[in-house]
Amino acid sequence: MGSKSETLTFEDVAKHNHKNDCWIIVNKKVYDVTPFLDDHPGGDEALLSATGKDATTDFEDVGHSDSATEMMEKYYVGEFDANTLPVEARNNPTAPIQASTINSNQSSGVLLKFLQYLVPLLILGVAFALQYYGKRSKSNES
Repeated sequence: MGSKSETLTFEDVAKHNHKNDCWIIVNKKVYDVTPFLDDHPGGDEALLSATGKDATTDFEDVGHSDSATEMMEKYYVGEFDANTLPVEARNNPTAPIQASTINSNQSSGVLLKFLQYLVPLLILGVAFALQYYGKRSKSNES
């Protein structure tokens, strides 16, 4: 692991809860996963939603490989003092400090996916309409 052996509180970790500065807690260890957000196979939303709570259960439920666990070592920041974790952060699947960031990221992601399919369909619709009305006006001229 990294050379740091700092013990961090929940308050320390909670300050790093957005895309440009994202820390997570897994197995009583704190990781700065900011540089990994774009490379995470599950997308950055999975990591962003893990901020503001103990993400150990989320991490283990996914079934990460041994190599993924080893890869985390380069993002290690320090140990986590579990006694500082608020009750709502233990039980709430999405902690309040992160909810607005997650919702805005999910909304923009959904919109982009929707537009990804809508734009080509609109282009096809316009092309079909032009072809249909073009043939129809030619047959009316005859």
